[in-house]
Amino acid sequence: MHTSSSTLMAVAAILVASLALNGILVWRVSAQARTRPAAPRIAPLEKTAWTDAQREILAPYEQSGRLYNVFTTMAQHPALAKDWLVFGSYILSRSTLPPRDRELLILRIGYLCGSEYEWAQHVRLAKGIGFTDEDVAALAKGPADKHWSPFEANLVRAADELHADSCITDATWHALAAKYSKEQMMDTVFTVGQYNLVSMALNSFGVQLDPGLTGFPASK
Repeated sequence: MHTSSSTLMAVAAILVASLALNGILVWRVSAQARTRPAAPRIAPLEKTAWTDAQREILAPYEQSGRLYNVFTTMAQHPALAKDWLVFGSYILSRSTLPPRDRELLILRIGYLCGSEYEWAQHVRLAKGIGFTDEDVAALAKGPADKHWSPFEANLVRAADELHADSCITDATWHALAAKYSKEQMMDTVFTVGQYNLVSMALNSFGVQLDPGLTGFPASK
């Protein structure tokens, strides 16, 4: 019986996804092997070039000592930046997720997307709320690492599943929903989605690390 190459490819894709989502295949993203821009494709704005609209966005970050490359790059498109920052602010500071859970999701999806900038900024933020070096190292290894409690393993797994298949599996969903409210379940998906989007932008725009930030772990 003749089997088309497209059918074989589809079967292979389903098998790989199934193995990944059941923890048989360990997702270890080799971010160092990925090609990322070595210089900005969209340059961060210099202060001398700010328009009034850009100054409105960037001045508060300058005043708070957080004038990072992500913001000076996004301000190249003020209308987009202004609305994106509203949603980003909700995810980062007003969502229903505990801060530790939020950062577990953000760091894991940043790692899976190979976004060194996102990873570096959020390692800094995570350590500010009590993350240890062991926490950070385990995030690079994934949900199967013995470091995690059962609940945190499922939280990290949710990020993996959303990255692999754009859907949390029933098993992971029910494990999280046993503790989380419906609002927290929704915020889980939107947190991973927001930082998947941010990773795409950071990678594609060529946003470079700010001074003092450290990228991915050396052993990948």
